[in-house]
Amino acid sequence: MVISSAELESLVNVQHRSPHDLLGMHPLGGGKGVVVRAFLPHAGRVLAVPAHETQRPTIELKRIHEAGVFEGVAKGVDAVFAHDLAITWTDGTEHRTRDAYSFLPTLGESDLFLFAQGNERRIYDKLGAHLRVIDGVPGTSFGVWAPNAQRVSVVGDFNHWDGRCHAMRSLGPSGIWEIFVPGVGEGAHYKFEIRTRDGSLTLKTDPYGAFFEIPPRTAAIVWDTRKFAWSDDAWLERRGGMNPLKAPFSIYEMHLGSWRKKSAFESLSYREMAGPLVDYVRQMGFTHVEFLPVAEHAFYPSWGYQVTGFYAPTSRFGTPDDLQYLVNTLHDAGIGVIIDWVPAHFPRDEWALARFDGTALYEHEDPRKGAHQDWGTLIFNYGRHEVRNFLTANALYWCERFHVDGLRVDAVASMLYLDYSRKEGEWVPNEYGGRENLEAISFLKEFNHFVHTEHPGVVTIAEESTAWPSVTRPPYLGGLGFSFKWNMGWMHDTLGYFKQDPVHRKYHQNDLTFAMLYHGHENFILPLSHDEVVHGKGSLRRRMPGDDWQAFANLRCLLTYQWLFPGKQLLFMGGEIGQSGEWNENGELDWWLLNSGPYHAGVQRLLQDLNTLYRENPALWEGDYDAHGFQWVDCSDHEQSVLSFLRRPVTPGPEFLVALNLTPVPRSGYRLGLSKPGFWREALNTDAAIYAGGNVGNQGGLNAEPAPFHGQPCSALLTLPPLSAVVLQSE
Repeated sequence: MVISSAELESLVNVQHRSPHDLLGMHPLGGGKGVVVRAFLPHAGRVLAVPAHETQRPTIELKRIHEAGVFEGVAKGVDAVFAHDLAITWTDGTEHRTRDAYSFLPTLGESDLFLFAQGNERRIYDKLGAHLRVIDGVPGTSFGVWAPNAQRVSVVGDFNHWDGRCHAMRSLGPSGIWEIFVPGVGEGAHYKFEIRTRDGSLTLKTDPYGAFFEIPPRTAAIVWDTRKFAWSDDAWLERRGGMNPLKAPFSIYEMHLGSWRKKSAFESLSYREMAGPLVDYVRQMGFTHVEFLPVAEHAFYPSWGYQVTGFYAPTSRFGTPDDLQYLVNTLHDAGIGVIIDWVPAHFPRDEWALARFDGTALYEHEDPRKGAHQDWGTLIFNYGRHEVRNFLTANALYWCERFHVDGLRVDAVASMLYLDYSRKEGEWVPNEYGGRENLEAISFLKEFNHFVHTEHPGVVTIAEESTAWPSVTRPPYLGGLGFSFKWNMGWMHDTLGYFKQDPVHRKYHQNDLTFAMLYHGHENFILPLSHDEVVHGKGSLRRRMPGDDWQAFANLRCLLTYQWLFPGKQLLFMGGEIGQSGEWNENGELDWWLLNSGPYHAGVQRLLQDLNTLYRENPALWEGDYDAHGFQWVDCSDHEQSVLSFLRRPVTPGPEFLVALNLTPVPRSGYRLGLSKPGFWREALNTDAAIYAGGNVGNQGGLNAEPAPFHGQPCSALLTLPPLSAVVLQSE
């Protein structure tokens, strides 16, 4: 195979789309022997040495171009053979390595076919960087999708970041570029050097990178996320047999960098956090933790919502193995792990996904489709098979490699509507003239289907702020297929009610009752999330009216109402201690408040007792989405701002009466209907002294009288402390 002058120039200028066709060893044809070529810009002398067959000749390569192209011929050799390159560099040092251009592609035709269809659900095992041993040679295969590039090279600390050294081959119309580089091991840093359609060069990090340098550095790091020794088989088996709708879900939402710190400037690592977090979550009684996005993000104040490495845990807190250790430790302690997942948008950083190969590859070219006006970020092109594959496989990756128990999908509304936060003329209607993003809808259904079928027991949660129908109904019934949906309306209405001065609350009681009118439409989670304690909104404590006594009494009422109302619960960290200031991602929670007086410690103790009561009694979670599980006793006493309801189990067990007195006026002799005769124990009273309340109550319980009231067969006279929630449990 004689090389032409044009082919030689294409190598020298790094423009050839398939350098493997020219470099490496090739037969000359007609029994004339073999030719070996290498492009080694910094080499002084090169030999091709047989790797296995000692009877084969060593071939000396001569420089045929001053840029560093070498060529050697062995006549009489009947076939190509595995060979090493013995290189003497211009500085006199020597190096021996298997020829990178002597290997077949590491992706097969079926891989390329499925990826083009959008159906290669394990594409993360094919693209990116993967440690492999081929023909006994350890190294790393690199693969990247860049269909509109003229040329792609992998550059890194193993080749002096020189794009001439490891130009990749194009695998045809798939748009994938690939190379296996011998000798590159775990820990190597790399990027892709891309010559775009207009001839300019750009350096991009790996979309499928499993690990990255600590920001602001942006190189990907070769890493094997399959080597961690998990010990959570029993947890995964239990999870697979669980119906999450009929299970307790009490979620502690956290930001990893600001929960606790080692110092003012240093957060705990994943491994350092494992022990303290398990101890604390166990102490508090939460069933799950939910991490704000853990995927790599360059801009720390984005809290992880501007993702630059979708397949990589942020390196700020350690390696992927360290995050796996944290999840495994939580599972061993019986605690589930949910992560925020962000398929709605990605940032414009020039070294990441934006215009990856010089064109709008992951996004739309048209900014009316491809850009978020609110956040300055880009929108994925959900209609492109390879992009949909990237995202769907990413969800499965977090389930498979990190054993997460749930994915909370951020900003779903921005995906569903083409006119989201846009004025007339700033958006493009769908093919039917509507505002629905049909491609995003299809993607969400597909994502939910694959997560639920391939990882039974894993939940998907939608943050969806509109009245889009059937978010939590299966796709075969016309739904999007999510397990749960955040009830943003409940959150808005409830916080709006509690900020009212109690004297005005009688005009706003519908804010607390309205949620039950639509409760049956979806499987709701009741969130008091991070979004409610930032951007000048103040902490939950600061949003409560009155002096310290009233504010903390209100906060205890709010949390008890949230925990005992139908639906699962989510609370952002700091709410459980009555944090005074807004959350600050650069600091840590004000743990010192627990030693500043009784109020903060009282809220924390209440949350512990609420979680204990909640977890131990199926009536408080088994019928969250069953009409039998909830009944208003009286929601019409606006004048006195008293609200009461029953929680019932689906299976035989005790029932619970919850009575809220939402003014600072105590109510004695207040009659409420009860569903059963006999003794009703006071299971919880937010005015108890242990919570820093006034210790007004019902002396441990009371007997139901056979006096029908509120449509119930029995009733009793209760004492309702001021600004309190009283919970009675039937025997």
